[in-house]
Amino acid sequence: MEITQFSVEEIKDPTNIIEGKRFEFLIDVEVDEEDELYTEAGIEIRVLIGQNEEGETKLLNYFIMDKGENKYLDFGLEDEEESMILEFCKEQIVNE
Repeated sequence: MEITQFSVEEIKDPTNIIEGKRFEFLIDVEVDEEDELYTEAGIEIRVLIGQNEEGETKLLNYFIMDKGENKYLDFGLEDEEESMILEFCKEQIVNE
């Protein structure tokens, strides 16, 4: 899996109920044709990241979408892929 492009947006909490910060990433990834996630149009992963007051960052949730059919896929990432996505998101948050 290779990240080809992404966007990130901080999610604001006007009620101040959620402690820390929340970020939404939209990540376009390219996967091998043999991968079960492969689609001709490509896939996008919508990732929700949380960062607490101490700066600890964790992956809260993610959704995998087929860009061609614009529908969510009922697949999960492998642990290694989740770790890769989390590390990528951490790097981007630090650079913001």
